[in-house]
Amino acid sequence: MSANESNWPSWVTKAEHDRLNVRNNLAAEEVPWDTLCFHAQQAAEKMLKALLVFHGVDPRRTHDLLDLLGDCLAVDLGVEELRESCLALNPYSVQVRYPLPYPEPGESEGRAAVDAAERVYAAILQRLQPVPPRGHPENGE
Repeated sequence: MSANESNWPSWVTKAEHDRLNVRNNLAAEEVPWDTLCFHAQQAAEKMLKALLVFHGVDPRRTHDLLDLLGDCLAVDLGVEELRESCLALNPYSVQVRYPLPYPEPGESEGRAAVDAAERVYAAILQRLQPVPPRGHPENGE
């Protein structure tokens, strides 16, 4: 097992920390929607990077989810299904961390970002499950 392959769980753990930040913020009396959107984007970014690392690819240093998705397509064409979610989350990597001229996200935008991040998280987590060996009953053989 390469260092990259053994490191992918660390990326998932970091994504789970971002998801915890989202849940904690949703439970707050006053929700900072910009922060919530940022952590939703970060959770998705780290899951895309986890998939790359799982396949032995060093992820590039970018926050652009569409660039990362493109890299992921080289190892798993099925992630194309995540394009809309990545597109929805992409603005939250940088724009929400700074004051105007960027508009502040509100509740509906924040909840949509959470849903998009959860779609990315679930789809990639499923792809990170070990594949049963050939001849194993789970493969239908």
